[in-house]
Amino acid sequence: MVLVSNTVMMADSSPNRDSHSSSTDVTRDSTRAYDDRAATVRAESSTSTPSRRSLLAAGATASLALTAGCLDFALGNGPLEFSADRVAPHDDALEETGYAEESVEEQALEESVDVGAGIEREIRAGFWQSTYVKDVDLAPVGEEEAALFTALSMPAVEILGRSFNPLEDLGNNELVERLLEEVDSEAGQIEDIEHRESFGLEILGDGRDVDTFVGESTFDGEEIEIELTLTSFVNEDDLLVLLGTHPEMLAEESANIEELLESVDHPV
Repeated sequence: MVLVSNTVMMADSSPNRDSHSSSTDVTRDSTRAYDDRAATVRAESSTSTPSRRSLLAAGATASLALTAGCLDFALGNGPLEFSADRVAPHDDALEETGYAEESVEEQALEESVDVGAGIEREIRAGFWQSTYVKDVDLAPVGEEEAALFTALSMPAVEILGRSFNPLEDLGNNELVERLLEEVDSEAGQIEDIEHRESFGLEILGDGRDVDTFVGESTFDGEEIEIELTLTSFVNEDDLLVLLGTHPEMLAEESANIEELLESVDHPV
């Protein structure tokens, strides 16, 4: 604008009309160029603004998508739910070893958790337990349903860095005792459980640590030593616990339990 104003003053004081016309044309060209540049800048600004808004909107949508599944939990309107996939030995292995399905149950654990500032929320975890049994000959007692295999799967749940799986932090000795509380067996209570040895098996495509224990139980008043075989590991976001028990005198059942362990499928 200063350029335009100075040029007009020079034109009024000059007697040369051609010079006046030339100066005026230059001024108009400069003004048009300035206006064109300003219009271009405004157009670019107008074009980029919706783009930034779209990006912000996309970010907000993604944030909502991430939190929508936990909204009821956050507001206290419902539990945060997790569910495990079932684990079970293969049918061919069951047939070959002589074990038969006794029960397949889907159950749930519910727990109130402190999420901070004294606020409690509900966690619900669904889990599967499949149990298989076999009648074996126990001298001098006779035939008893004394061999058992159970497969348990629970979600490997963590909230705010804390595990809410009641079995995840248990050692194998504690796991054995915990699982025996959950299964029905004609062997009744197994006591004086002691660790015997550890070995490796390939289960679900990876090498797993397996522990064996020995305990005592009673059949028809007769004390019988029981061998227990246990492994536990995480697969596909589930904690799997596999347990086999049988009278120690029946050495062939150790091989059968190992075959069942190696045959398990997850998820079923």
